[in-house]
Amino acid sequence: MSSQAFEVSTSAAALPEFVAAHRRLFVLTGAGCSTDSGIPDYRDVNGGWKRPQPVTFQAFVGELATRQRYWARSLIGWRRFGQAQPNATHHALARLEQRGKLTLLLTQNVDRLHQAAGSENVVDLHGRLDHVRCLACEQRISRTDFQAALLRLNPAWTDLDAADAPDGDADLDGQDFSRFQVPSCPHCAGLLKPDVVFFGENVPRERVAAGMQALHDADAMLVVGSSLMVYSGYRFAHAAARAGKPIAAVNIGHTRADPLLSLKIDQSCAQALAFLQ
Repeated sequence: MSSQAFEVSTSAAALPEFVAAHRRLFVLTGAGCSTDSGIPDYRDVNGGWKRPQPVTFQAFVGELATRQRYWARSLIGWRRFGQAQPNATHHALARLEQRGKLTLLLTQNVDRLHQAAGSENVVDLHGRLDHVRCLACEQRISRTDFQAALLRLNPAWTDLDAADAPDGDADLDGQDFSRFQVPSCPHCAGLLKPDVVFFGENVPRERVAAGMQALHDADAMLVVGSSLMVYSGYRFAHAAARAGKPIAAVNIGHTRADPLLSLKIDQSCAQALAFLQ
């Protein structure tokens, strides 16, 4: 696979021309789609972390203290995350689907805002934060119900507030988490985890397979709001390049797939997709 020189463009015509030139697009989205909905992203313009890396699956499962800290911060962060609304980017991509231009919208986001905007053919690559899953019996409960259980067990935390962090987290520093009570599964008393893919955890095979099939059926790939720094998303750009499919990316700053791109739009997602309104 050879590297391709790509055009970095802020031209209003560049992306509409790319979309018009390809009948069926495979679209992959990331955190940049949801920043206008008030949900912070993880990475800076160089693709580096803006804050400490997220909790790993191994730490969450293996350490009570990690779970206490995670759920205490989530209790605060969920209040606003759970109320987030789709923005112009989500609506633009929903319109692209309605025009019959997409094979699939594969999102790395866990906020379900694409679905809220009307997109139907969506695969949540990293899962969904509005569900909580039992690792023992596989039962799922709504995050809203789990939030109520957290508050019942930890009433002293009700009035705390903190700045938002990515994916429903909150920057709740300087607190003693040792007495924070974490609910168990109401069905089997097992360990509950957000129904999302943590770092150190594998993406379910069926989601990857659905994405690869949609990519196979597409004429081109469009990346919106993702640096593709994690392999779970980058693998699709790598596969597209190997198959000779052109790739356009809308992202402010560096992406891991820059050497593979045919077109790079260095603008906000909403600005770049405004032609779809």
